[in-house]
Amino acid sequence: MAWSKFPHPDPAYVYTPASLKKAWARLHVGDAEPFPSDPALVQVWIAFHAGDFEQAAKLGLDIGVAGYSVAHKATCIYATYLEKSEKKRIATYEEVAERCERQQTEQPGNAAGFYWHAYALGRYAQGISVVKALAQGVGAKVKHSLDSTLKLAPKHADAHIALGAYHSEIIDKVGAMIGGLTYGVKKEEGFKHFKKALELNPDSAIARIEYANALVMLDGKKKMAEAVALYEQAAACEPRDAMERLDVEAAKEELED
Repeated sequence: MAWSKFPHPDPAYVYTPASLKKAWARLHVGDAEPFPSDPALVQVWIAFHAGDFEQAAKLGLDIGVAGYSVAHKATCIYATYLEKSEKKRIATYEEVAERCERQQTEQPGNAAGFYWHAYALGRYAQGISVVKALAQGVGAKVKHSLDSTLKLAPKHADAHIALGAYHSEIIDKVGAMIGGLTYGVKKEEGFKHFKKALELNPDSAIARIEYANALVMLDGKKKMAEAVALYEQAAACEPRDAMERLDVEAAKEELED
């Protein structure tokens, strides 16, 4: 079945190989992905940035392991924002996580195989219930993959966002004491990761959204004003591609709720 279309097509998100190379550092400060040397892979990334996630996933997989990073990203962003069916979304995350495990074996030095593994498992956990996922041992896998990501790519801002969410989600679901004793999570540690992500990627809407979500989860009314300010900043970010546009639209929706 065909994937849903990206609902905000914009010529500004359609790059040429030359304009993509120029914008690459800004577009990829979140995932620390190196600019590809293979022209075929450049075309796949062009499809991704324009919001043609289905095409990017398909072409990335056609290339093989070298195209896995873009395929993971296209699939995960699509599942997170555009897939309507909860069942399909969960199955998609499981599929990406399995593929990442293959990539980790074949490309142990590639941070993307670890980051998208953690991302897919984290979203899978949210889909089935974090408590259930923790009972399946998903927490330890997510933590290991995020730690591995940062070992390989210390400036990976998105891994810091994910670690912030990891600490916050577990404390929210099992409490600070059990969370601390069993999973080593701490509220302040989580907040520190969000701050680090924003230091590395000051233009990130998603870092602000996830930080705001964590403040609401863990501090409720006390930090509501701070959370709203973060959502407002996220909604005012200037998106440079389809993924960033989806983040900004998500922030606007939060403010409308």
